[in-house]
Amino acid sequence: MPGMYAGQDYDLAGFCVGVVEKAEILDGSAVRSGDRLVGIASTGPHSNGYSLIRRILEERDADPDQPLGDTTLGHALMAPTRIYVPLLRPLLARGGAIHALAHITGGGITENLPRVLRPGQGAQVRTQAWTRPPVFDWIQTQGGVPEDEMLHTFNCGVGMVAIVDAGQTEAVLSHCRDHGVPAWDIGQVVPGSDRPAVSYA
Repeated sequence: MPGMYAGQDYDLAGFCVGVVEKAEILDGSAVRSGDRLVGIASTGPHSNGYSLIRRILEERDADPDQPLGDTTLGHALMAPTRIYVPLLRPLLARGGAIHALAHITGGGITENLPRVLRPGQGAQVRTQAWTRPPVFDWIQTQGGVPEDEMLHTFNCGVGMVAIVDAGQTEAVLSHCRDHGVPAWDIGQVVPGSDRPAVSYA
C-alpha cells in the first residue's frame, strides 16, 4: 500500500475460511447468454482504491468535513464495507435463481465480473442503470479520473453482481429491496470471445 508503510512499519491482519458443500458451489457452469446482471449496492469505496483516494485528498487539500450528499466526504470515504452474506444466503438456499456471483473489489466490474464467465461469454453492463453515489463523482471530478479507470479501480456503487436466471430477475431485485439494500438490473450475459470481458453501454 504505497504511502502507508515505511521503515519499521508492519501490518497485522487476520482472515477466515469458509466451507461450502461441493454440490452447492457456484462454479459458473450454469451461466448462459440472456442471464441478467443484478447489481447490488455498495456502501462506498469499501476497501479499494485508497492509494488513489489519498493522493487526491492530498493534492486537493480536501476538507473531510465538507458536505457530500447527505453526509460528509470523510464519512463517505470511511463507510464500513457492506457484508453481503446475510442478504444472499436466503437466495442461494432457494436454488436455481442465482447462477454466479462476482464480488466487485479491486479491479472493479471490469476485472471481477469476467472471472465468473466462461470462454465464449461476455457481459454487457449499462452504467446508467444505477445512480452512482456522490463520493465516486467527487473522486472522478477532483482527481480527473477517466471513466474507464473509475470502472477498473472502484466499485462505483455496485459492490456485488449476481448473475441470475432472466425469469428470476424481479424476484431477486425485490428480495434485495425488501432487505433495505438497493439493487438494479444492470445488464446481461451475451455471447463473447474466448476471453470473457465486460462491455459498457
